[in-house]
Amino acid sequence: MKIAIAQINCLLGDLEGNAAKIAEYAQRASAQGASLLLTPEMSLCGYPPEDLLLRDGFYHACQEALVKLAQQLSGITVVVGHPHQHGGEHYNAASVLRDGDIVATYHKHELPNHSVFDEVRYFSQGSLPCVFEHEGIHFGINICADVWESRAAQRARDAGAQVLLVLNASPYHISKVDSRHDVVRDRIAATGMPVIYANLVGGQDELVFDGASFVMDGAGDITHQFSSFEERLGMVELQDGVPLTGEQVEVLREEASIYQALCLGVRDYITKNRFPGVLLGLSGGIDSALTLAVAVDALGADKVRAVMMPSPYTAQISIDDSREMVKLLGVPYEELDIVPTFDALQDTLAPLFKGLPVDTTEENLQARIRGTLLMALSNKTGSLVLTTGNKSEMTVGYATLYGDMAGGFAVLKDVSKTWVYRLSRWRNEQSRTIPERIITRPPSAELRPDQTDQDSLPPYDVLDAIMSCYVERNMSIVQIVALGYAEEDVRRVVRLIRIAEYKRRQAPVGIRITDRSFGKDWRYPITVRYQDGF
Repeated sequence: MKIAIAQINCLLGDLEGNAAKIAEYAQRASAQGASLLLTPEMSLCGYPPEDLLLRDGFYHACQEALVKLAQQLSGITVVVGHPHQHGGEHYNAASVLRDGDIVATYHKHELPNHSVFDEVRYFSQGSLPCVFEHEGIHFGINICADVWESRAAQRARDAGAQVLLVLNASPYHISKVDSRHDVVRDRIAATGMPVIYANLVGGQDELVFDGASFVMDGAGDITHQFSSFEERLGMVELQDGVPLTGEQVEVLREEASIYQALCLGVRDYITKNRFPGVLLGLSGGIDSALTLAVAVDALGADKVRAVMMPSPYTAQISIDDSREMVKLLGVPYEELDIVPTFDALQDTLAPLFKGLPVDTTEENLQARIRGTLLMALSNKTGSLVLTTGNKSEMTVGYATLYGDMAGGFAVLKDVSKTWVYRLSRWRNEQSRTIPERIITRPPSAELRPDQTDQDSLPPYDVLDAIMSCYVERNMSIVQIVALGYAEEDVRRVVRLIRIAEYKRRQAPVGIRITDRSFGKDWRYPITVRYQDGF
């Protein structure tokens, strides 16, 4: 028996388009000898539909699309993920389509309600197993979070399942593939059933789904590992219910997987939302350089535009390095001198600022001039502005509202400064893209004479470590200090994290690469009196 995995990129809400893609993959799978096709979680509508799931009309439209899809299929059994309204309740479901009919429907048991997941908000829990027979083998169905607990898989086993089919919309974060492998091995150890795991691929707002579908046999050994960050029709051969060893690609490790996640996130956000291209401010610094490299790799140089906007404090080497990089990448490039605008604004404000010292106000003016120019170009051309700030800066509020935070998509929003350097070096190992001096010179906002980031911030290796402990691991101040970090640095960073919340709320959506980003999985109040003291 041959089973196919449709690792597909679904467009949320495009029921007709997603159904057509499933039908196409079913035809391709059948042509290659497969008699059963497994699709990802919510493959019919895309994931996550969020508050579309509060509308009855959405369920009705999905049901109509499911029935039409079933009628188009012949000669192959297809398992499709979709939302399901039944008996006045709403479910995250998977249906078995065969010979024009919906022959079985499974309701997801375990509803995740943490990090980026809000399924308790939308769905009721299922409790019944779904086992169907196909060519003499009994297949059970689980959906994503079901395999992270023991209950649903065991129920399928108790109902006679010999092989477990798992539909997934499991979002990417660093080392997620290893976590999935470990969890599935736990389920196999308890049930003895081989697992065929199909995962969604593609970008959806801040989330990236990496695919990386796989198969494990009853001993927990990987028999198939399919590629990441691309659509794929994977073929799996079973003999007496046992998967035979097949295609196994090497799992991408950290730098490569993060970089590809960023590229896929940019590509899908731009193309699925029908923007003609992107533009960004190129400063000669490493953040904008990495953002430019990702944008070009994701979209092609013809859809990317870079603008250098020198101020009175912009070093000539920043201009030179920017010019070199756009030549390396073949990107359209302009230089807009903001000095006249900066001088005019200072003259306008001079009567109101009389007697007051120069401070960050004048620095922010420069950033806001740049943001205004980029947004004007965006309005004229329709291209989306990519912001270039990283997670380290956002953590401590080292960013200017309506300045460098102005834009529509934050590529590096969840990428720490330490990772910015690692990814930049990795990208240059593939081909020379970022001038070496951009990577080696001390980072600077260049908003005052001889400025460097470390004038007002701890060293980035210290800042990033504290940020990771506090934000991503929920550690206390005392616990972080116990790791060897200076208490003064820890308390300073934690304080900055808390008072910067109002800025983070106004930042554009950005790609999630960690398991605790400043997106849906970070929900702190802006107005709050409590301060961490322990």
